[in-house]
Amino acid sequence: MIPPVNRRERKWRQVHDESYTAAIGLFVAHGYEPTTMDQIAERADVARATVFNHFSQKVGLLEEWGARRRARVSEILGQEHSEDLPVGDRLRRYLREMAELNIALRAETAVLMEASARFGRLLQDPSLETELTRIIDDGVRHDEVRPEVDPHHAGALLAAGYFSGIIRWIGAEPEPFDLPERLDRTLDIVLSGILKAQP
Repeated sequence: MIPPVNRRERKWRQVHDESYTAAIGLFVAHGYEPTTMDQIAERADVARATVFNHFSQKVGLLEEWGARRRARVSEILGQEHSEDLPVGDRLRRYLREMAELNIALRAETAVLMEASARFGRLLQDPSLETELTRIIDDGVRHDEVRPEVDPHHAGALLAAGYFSGIIRWIGAEPEPFDLPERLDRTLDIVLSGILKAQP
C-alpha cells in the first residue's frame, strides 16, 4: 500500500509543478535561452530561490520535460496492457504515442527539443534508449529476438532514429513529412535486423 502524501509533500509538488508549467509556457512564448529564472519565478508567483530549490539549473527543466513525456507514454501503454504484445508491436506503439504527443504539442516540441539539443544532453541522455532497450530485452526473454542481437545497441539505434526524425520534423514549417510514418519506417528497418524469422 502506498503511504498517503502529507501536506508538506503536496505543497512541494504543487510548487514544483507550477514552476515547471510557468517555465514551459515562457520557453514556448519567448524561447529557452532568453527566458530567465527570475521570469519563471515571477510567472509562478514564487521567490527566485524557490525555483532554484526545485531546479538548480535551467537545463533541469529540459530534463524534466523529456522525463514527463516518457512517463506519459508509459502510462498510456500501461493502461492498454501493451506488455502483452509482441516486441515489434510494443516498440511501434511506444514510438507512435511519442509521435502523437509531439504532434499535439508541436510548438512546444520545436522549442524544447531544439533547446535540449543545444543546451541539454539530448543525445547523451540514455533515458529513451533505456526505455526502448527494456522492451527489446523482453523480446529476448520471449525468444522473439535473434540471439546475437545486443538489445542495448538496438535500443540506442532506435533512440537515435527517433531524435533524428524529430529534429528534422521540427526543422521546417509546415511539417515536412508524416512523423508517425517516418518513425514506423525507421522501426521497420531495425526490426528487420533484430527479429527472428517467422516460421
